[in-house]
Amino acid sequence: MTKTIRIGGACGFLGDSSTAAPQLIAAGIDYLMLDYLAEVTMSYLAMAKKASPDGGYARDFTDWIWKDNLKEIVRKGVKVVTNAGGTNPHACRARMEQIAREQGVSVKIAIIEGDDIAARAAEFAKGGVKEMFSGAGFPPAEKIAGINAYLGGFAIAEAFAKGADHVITGRVVDSALGLAPLIHEFGWTPADYDKLASGTLIGHILECGAQATGGLHTDWRDVKDWAHIGYPIAECRADGTFVVTKPKGSGGLVTPATVAEQMLYEIGDPQAYIVPDVVCDFAGATFRQAGEDRVEVAGVKGYAPTATYKVCGTYADGWRATSLTPILGIDAPAKAQRQADAVLTRTSEMLRDRNMAPWRASRVDVIGSGATYGVDPNTSSSREVIVKLSVEHDDESAMKIFQREWMSPITSMSVGTTSWHGLNASVLPIVRLFSFLVPKAEVPAIIDIGGERTEHVAAQPAVFDPAEVKRPGGPDAPAANDDLVEVPLIRVAWARSGDKGDAFNVGIFPRKPELAPYLRAALTPEFVAEAFGHEFEKGKAPKVERFDLPGIHGMNFLAHAALGGGGAATMRVDMLAKGKAQQLLDKKIKVPARLVA
Repeated sequence: MTKTIRIGGACGFLGDSSTAAPQLIAAGIDYLMLDYLAEVTMSYLAMAKKASPDGGYARDFTDWIWKDNLKEIVRKGVKVVTNAGGTNPHACRARMEQIAREQGVSVKIAIIEGDDIAARAAEFAKGGVKEMFSGAGFPPAEKIAGINAYLGGFAIAEAFAKGADHVITGRVVDSALGLAPLIHEFGWTPADYDKLASGTLIGHILECGAQATGGLHTDWRDVKDWAHIGYPIAECRADGTFVVTKPKGSGGLVTPATVAEQMLYEIGDPQAYIVPDVVCDFAGATFRQAGEDRVEVAGVKGYAPTATYKVCGTYADGWRATSLTPILGIDAPAKAQRQADAVLTRTSEMLRDRNMAPWRASRVDVIGSGATYGVDPNTSSSREVIVKLSVEHDDESAMKIFQREWMSPITSMSVGTTSWHGLNASVLPIVRLFSFLVPKAEVPAIIDIGGERTEHVAAQPAVFDPAEVKRPGGPDAPAANDDLVEVPLIRVAWARSGDKGDAFNVGIFPRKPELAPYLRAALTPEFVAEAFGHEFEKGKAPKVERFDLPGIHGMNFLAHAALGGGGAATMRVDMLAKGKAQQLLDKKIKVPARLVA
């Protein structure tokens, strides 16, 4: 029989449900994959490590997932691969080993490190390193929270080959957690580009947990039993093809649409999806229903990797306070806007009277009035809203002024203003992202098993040449004699969106292949830029790129400089761009009446 490796995706972020791991283990898997490290998560873990030498890793993993499931993991021979090590994989392993001893279990745990290159901050600053997207100069060394390179999957695979039962990493590219077991099990080489690209797609689909099994699905009403939603399992073959499924009897949904939506999540150019081990081309990927809650994926292509690693630097850049105030009744949005403006005026005057600098930035979002859609609060008829007011300042003491004053309007300004007992304005440091590239040869991965350390330098059989990528043509032009009707896009398409630093993407594909010409004719980059015009407030000019994905008859749009700084740096309500696909699906286009369900 053809060898098949089953990998379960049990975690998509630090805070995902603890119910995922036991259901996947019970379903029968070979590897349990858990992804914890968003870029902002790395920055907070770096701060935690500075505060305590025993901090800096995902305690959620060690004290919930590992502790609660360890005996079953060992009994069933499941191998764990996770980036829960964060900025301190040694401390993570020590805690895991302590728990294992307490439970009378013997395990061999490898760690992968070498990604932490913060010690080179002065070198990067002196060398004039620029941010790869904005061109900004290197931040001051004293503000650096962490600098970590995105390592790949081959070092993880080598750790398994050396006899590790489980592998804990620091910063690796998320999808490497799914790719590495397949490199190990199937003997894929650095030159097996198509297979490595397919394995990367496996990791990409698993890395966000239930987002592939009905979570965030456009047709959310079709997804059963959210409370017991099934997490994804990839059944992987040596040729790179795979089937996505979930545990029997669990909630959720696995269809070509749910899985293809996850492929589109947080990607830019689908034909140049760059990870350390390969450059992936997802444009021709196909999704076929192969049984109930089973989708077969094929058609992925790969190219040689780049010669550099992407590096994620994070640094502290002042302070932010955010308040939330409910306002009810007639003209609630207009009242909320006026009240927030008054608080800003009052606190600005208080800063001036204390000879302090003005607010560096501020933002008012009237949630419930259509704020994320760019609706003017004065034109909204909502009877209940929450006004979100955020301010930024270099001096932490300015935050105390805001915290003292934000609630005072409850008896002095808008009728219908209320509050929640015990809620205060939150104050947090602002963490900004600084991305750049370093040569791979300068950043060897270190494999540590029981104190025995091995250096792993990424193989480079060739270097990616963008000229190799052959761009597909779009579908044929729409028929000229069709009887057209205007409908919201959600009637004829599925979509998924996500953040990409200070950019966001919206991937969209038709419910019927015959609709593809009409979608592409209507959804030009100019159309999408206009649809999201209010998002480009800090950009010099709206910039939207469109990429074709003929495998699903779809397109991916990338909107640049459209998230107000992105990540933890933005003050937007939708800081992760989770709702952008919904906004686009609200727009109307003309399609043939015969093709509308």
